[in-house]
Amino acid sequence: MAKKKGNLGSSTIAQNKKARFEYHIDETFEAGLSLAGWEVKSLRAGKAQLTDTYILIKNGEAWLLGSHITPLNTVSTHVVADPSRTRKLLLHRKEIAKIFSRTQDKGHTCVPLKLYWKKNLVKCELALVRGKKLHDKRATEKARDWNREKARIMRAH
Repeated sequence: MAKKKGNLGSSTIAQNKKARFEYHIDETFEAGLSLAGWEVKSLRAGKAQLTDTYILIKNGEAWLLGSHITPLNTVSTHVVADPSRTRKLLLHRKEIAKIFSRTQDKGHTCVPLKLYWKKNLVKCELALVRGKKLHDKRATEKARDWNREKARIMRAH
C-alpha cells in the first residue's frame, strides 16, 4: 500500500490581500481554473500573483484577467509561455448568472481572493465585493493596529 503524502505547509498558493483592504466582501465562491501544464508546475513552485486581478463575465463564461503566473526556466521549453494570459474559471451556470447580475449593480464587482490547492486541483476563491470609502479603510487599519497592540500586551503579561 502506498504511503500518503503529508500536507507539507499551507495549501494556499497566492492571496490578494489588497482586495480584503479595498473592498467589503459580500459573498464568496469557489471556482476551478483551466490551466496549462507549465502553469501548474509554476503554481507548485509558488510563482503566482493576484494583485490587480479581476473577473470578467463574457458570453456566459467567467474569465480571470490580470493574474500573473511566472513560468519556470526549466519548464515550457517548447511552448511560448504567456505569464499574464486570460484564464477560464470553471463555475456552474447559476453561479455565473448570479455573479453577472450582481456585478451589473453600481459599485459591485467580482475579484479573486486567493488561489489554493484542493487535493490535486487548483481552486480560486472569488468574492462579490463593494468598494470601501476612505473612512472605512481607516477604520479597518485602526482595528488591525489595535488587535496587534492587544496581542503584544497579552504576550508581555
